[in-house]
Amino acid sequence: MELNAPVGLTGIGWDPMLRLLCAALAGLLLGVDREFRGHGAGLRTNAIACFGAALMTVSALALWHQLGGGATRMDPLRVLQGTATVIGVLAAALVVYSNGQAQNLTTAVHLWLVTGIGIAFGAGQYPLGLFSSVVALVLLIVVGAMERRWMPEDDDGED
Repeated sequence: MELNAPVGLTGIGWDPMLRLLCAALAGLLLGVDREFRGHGAGLRTNAIACFGAALMTVSALALWHQLGGGATRMDPLRVLQGTATVIGVLAAALVVYSNGQAQNLTTAVHLWLVTGIGIAFGAGQYPLGLFSSVVALVLLIVVGAMERRWMPEDDDGED
């Protein structure tokens, strides 16, 4: 079996590392609200999910280029599909039904969103990753505060 040639540390360059760093920072920022509210998926979970998604994306794209790009039969989009599927299954496992109500819905979709943001940063789509992070923070903080103020009964049972 023939393997691809190894890539040394100097052959990686700074761009992939910047992508991973941006994803880790975005995951940390998105985990702050969850951590302060005492939810299970806090700082570390969000940072790791976002970083992991970016790592898989960067690795798939780098391997695709390393093996010849369009000349190879490898499809890096399958890695993204697999990543989204696995996170979807994990998120679904977080949802618990109690007394006819779903619990942990916000945490579940939050992890799914953080993974998407990690994929965006991993693909080098910095504006998309940044914009998505800002919108997600607004949704978590501002809309969450509005819900607590004007709708005391939370649908997902998290607050």
